[in-house]
Amino acid sequence: MQKNIETLQSENRKTYNRRRKKASLYKEGDLVAIQRTQFGAGLKLRPKFLGPYKVTKVNSKDRYEVEKVGQHDGPNSTTTSADLMKLFMLN
Repeated sequence: MQKNIETLQSENRKTYNRRRKKASLYKEGDLVAIQRTQFGAGLKLRPKFLGPYKVTKVNSKDRYEVEKVGQHDGPNSTTTSADLMKLFMLN
């Protein structure tokens, strides 16, 4: 029974990892946009990303501390993961 469970878990892990993309790497000073993670009434038509934010510290396991640049919605500083971030493109 335990052998079957381990075999199935291994197959599931391979299937999941096959489509998983590698996390983007950012360095201190990069300008990024962070994904809006709180949804509610009136936010459906709001932008899905907030920014720009500047990366102030690189932590382990693809975590980053970011700080707000300029005036816009969102927290002044926060810690977020790489999968909720993208490079901020200036217009």
